[in-house]
Amino acid sequence: MNEFLQFLNEPLAQRSLWACGVIGFSNGFVSALVVLRRSSLQIGTLSCALLPGIALAILLFGLFQLSILLGAVLAGLMVGLGSLFVSYTSRMEHDTSLSVLHTTAFALGYIILIQLGLQQKVDDWLFGNIMSMGDADLWIAYIIGALAVLSVTALQRPLLITLFDPRAATSMGIPARALNYGIFALIILVLVSSLQAVGSFLTLGLLVAPGATMYLLTDRPARMFWGGGLIGGLGAVCAFFLSYPLGWHLGATIIVVLGSLFLLAYTFSPRYGLLRLCRK
Repeated sequence: MNEFLQFLNEPLAQRSLWACGVIGFSNGFVSALVVLRRSSLQIGTLSCALLPGIALAILLFGLFQLSILLGAVLAGLMVGLGSLFVSYTSRMEHDTSLSVLHTTAFALGYIILIQLGLQQKVDDWLFGNIMSMGDADLWIAYIIGALAVLSVTALQRPLLITLFDPRAATSMGIPARALNYGIFALIILVLVSSLQAVGSFLTLGLLVAPGATMYLLTDRPARMFWGGGLIGGLGAVCAFFLSYPLGWHLGATIIVVLGSLFLLAYTFSPRYGLLRLCRK
């Protein structure tokens, strides 16, 4: 116990704790968009498409954090928005075009990084290493989180109309297609902000579990946003305090905690829980 308290006094631990709260809240807040948009698997495939941007940034500029971040954002935007463009301009479904583009991008990025001798870095980007986040990384997470919360809050009504009924949104003068692009771009930004924390393989859980949990607890979309943020933030902080004594990987512990909260909601939700169905 004393060893853990000493660890909490270190700047590394305090920075990691703040990162858990900030990244958990921003991902949880945006999680409602992913769930309501029914695009969980699409986002899961998209998270692996960040690798080629990272590889290209390192190849051109070296191991600089800002260039790596921008490379990941550009790769995510190119694959995500590119797949939307392909689906809008052909008979191809969005998930089909996204699957082709993301697997190609991931394979290309992996080859480049291995050729550069960055096997250990590849493991960190795939599975996360929140302890390696610096002050600059934390500030980037703050800025992206604030942008996500402010954007969704300001545009909540047109966003929800577009998500539930795109045709009605268009008839009301809402630029539904532009909002769809905007939603996708915002999700990609939040995805990139959590890449170093939980890695591209686990970030899907961080982006989906809080919203899915709230989806079982409420019918009001506004509550899904803020409730998802609280679940994501508090769940990530709880995982921080669990991972050190248990000796577990922090990124994986965050997903385990959030997954456990989802299972509790699935079992005990007053409206949609499993036990309620069993009582009928």
